[in-house]
Amino acid sequence: MRVILCGFGAVGQGLARLFESRADDLHARFGLKPRIVGVADSGGAVHDASGLRAGSLVAAKARGGSVASCGGRAGMAGSELVADADADVLVETTSSNYADAEPGMSHITAAMARGMHVISANKGPLALAFPSLMELAAHNGVSLRFSGTVGGGTPILDYAKNSLRGERIVSFRGILNGTTNYILSAMAGGMSPEGALADARSRGYVEADESLDLDGIDAAAKLVILANWVMGMKVTLPDVERTGIRGVGADDVRRAAGAGSAIKLIAECDGGLSVGPSDVRTDDPLCVNGTLNGISFVSEHSGTQTVIGRGAGGTETASSIVRDLLDIRRDMASR
Repeated sequence: MRVILCGFGAVGQGLARLFESRADDLHARFGLKPRIVGVADSGGAVHDASGLRAGSLVAAKARGGSVASCGGRAGMAGSELVADADADVLVETTSSNYADAEPGMSHITAAMARGMHVISANKGPLALAFPSLMELAAHNGVSLRFSGTVGGGTPILDYAKNSLRGERIVSFRGILNGTTNYILSAMAGGMSPEGALADARSRGYVEADESLDLDGIDAAAKLVILANWVMGMKVTLPDVERTGIRGVGADDVRRAAGAGSAIKLIAECDGGLSVGPSDVRTDDPLCVNGTLNGISFVSEHSGTQTVIGRGAGGTETASSIVRDLLDIRRDMASR
């Protein structure tokens, strides 16, 4: 299966390494032989129909700041690579942009128009245009997969869609942003809001644009993806009522603790869509700490079921992309 990568940061590099380290296993167990034929990053692109080696790509990125130094072309845009390369699947891992979803949106729509299946770890296009992207995929007869957008390597979307098949999920609520959960957990441990934020920054947990975490934008984007995929809604980011954690102070944390609760940034789908700080009982399975994510699905007959796991990480998200690739291969075989 020929694969193009647009974006070669932690997730893209993790995926390339996984393809090489698991090559024999993927072929023996699933009959899958992924071959990277093109990679684009912010500095340029490289294309080779015979395949590109992960080690060479990673070394070129470290050496010259771009995969273009691996025999490619500096300044070549991802859209040019998508237009020029023959591939079966586009994997989109560029940074999430919640203003206009570019350049990911253009990469995805161009790939679909050329008959490529798409796997996106980029939340921007899905948060702003999920319903229309699904319609475009159907129109072009291709698959659009996005397991890595919610929960990283934890299969939250797969669980809700497949493990609860036959059930009707009536609502869900969860902690979908590990950064804010880390900050709030640190505050519950006695740190000041400023100290907790500085600690999270020092560990590399905070986005370059900290508003994505602190103002609940990242959690809202994931909520939109879940609401569309799990509940069959047709919603986008502006449909979410959103409040971040900037207004949460030490007094709020102490008040919650005194009542046997902890303050968490909760994303909820229960009639409407909302993201905001909320008290969660400490004996609630959803009350996870550190960078963990957790989500509770309320089903009509099965009651409440909670999924907990790490919500981010290059290798973890790359593993979800492999799952999506296996699903696409299965769909191709069934056709």
